[in-house]
Amino acid sequence: MPPVSNDIDRPLGQDTGRKRRGPETRRFFSVRRAGAVVAVLALAGVSGALALQDRGWRRPAEVVVATAMPEHSEPPPAAVDTKSVGSIATRQQSPGGPAIIKVNPEPEDGAQSGGGIVVRDPSAVGQDLRVAHLPDRDLIEQSSAGPLPAVAADGRRPFDVYARAWSGARGARVAIVIGGLGLSQTGTQSAIAKLPPEVTLAFSPQGNSLDRWMQAARRGGHELIMQIPLEPFDYPRVDPGRNTLTVDAGPEKNLHNLRATLARMTNYTGVMNYMGARFVGDADAMGAVMEELGRRGLLYLDDGTTARTTAPDLALKDRVPFAVSDTTIDGSRDRGEILKKLDELERIARAKGFALGTGSAFDVTVDAVAQWTAEARRRGIEIVPVSAVAADPQKG
Repeated sequence: MPPVSNDIDRPLGQDTGRKRRGPETRRFFSVRRAGAVVAVLALAGVSGALALQDRGWRRPAEVVVATAMPEHSEPPPAAVDTKSVGSIATRQQSPGGPAIIKVNPEPEDGAQSGGGIVVRDPSAVGQDLRVAHLPDRDLIEQSSAGPLPAVAADGRRPFDVYARAWSGARGARVAIVIGGLGLSQTGTQSAIAKLPPEVTLAFSPQGNSLDRWMQAARRGGHELIMQIPLEPFDYPRVDPGRNTLTVDAGPEKNLHNLRATLARMTNYTGVMNYMGARFVGDADAMGAVMEELGRRGLLYLDDGTTARTTAPDLALKDRVPFAVSDTTIDGSRDRGEILKKLDELERIARAKGFALGTGSAFDVTVDAVAQWTAEARRRGIEIVPVSAVAADPQKG
């Protein structure tokens, strides 16, 4: 028989000269194959995790988007020194054009920061919360009374710079101003912690530690108002407090008292009356105050408690941003009644586009407002700062 050349030609069962693998050898190779499969699966899992990771190992993606500039948000500077403020979102806007929100991501492992442009919630486009508590030096006038609000050399007003941005949408919007902050430490702390940032906070000049509370409120995203004590009809039996402006005091004394109040803190968009039914009805007394507010770029908020106020006409004359409250929400300190007043604001807003309510920092008021605003959003109501519903003569 000729020699067998290969395994195919060899008769079944004949020895080929190769050693067959025993059971232990086959188990060894089986284990090796299983280990290889596990290693492949582990590598695939790590690769998938890296692919899905947004931050840390991967650098953030850069996206280019243009968003509409809110009507009442503060005009950003043409350029911002990001070296002094870190990785802060900045905005650039051409006249009449969209706002471009630029972001400089933090560099990683010594790499150069590439920068990009991202979409942001319009309510977060305002002054960066990390620096919102710092007064703009260009908006400060140093005086014997203390730091006073002032219009910057480039025309920027405190009303513009310290305003909280909003969406600019045409839907129904409600502004709520809660006053009396600074009078009670626990009440002020509770209001800042519980109220959503869209709610405007008004501080009493009779309060304590106003600068500290201002910083906490601004870091929380709130727009601020300073309350000014004005003479009521039954003054001095009913006394609004230190530095009250009165009809008989005359312009010089009233301006002295007004500036003492304005210097109590910084970073606010305007003022609102505290009491003052007699004072706001006197055009001469009120005229000197409104002229000062116009010169300093501040808003005037009328609490709407008297129909005899001369404020609307004077605000127009002196080019002062002006707003008037539609209702006081906590005339009765009953939770159910407060919620009814808030529902009334919603009806007004749906009828005319916006509504404004004022209240005080009572515990029951703060809790009711916090609950109602969360529910109103789900019904399509936008909660906005007071600057978003103010009439600004300088903007036509």
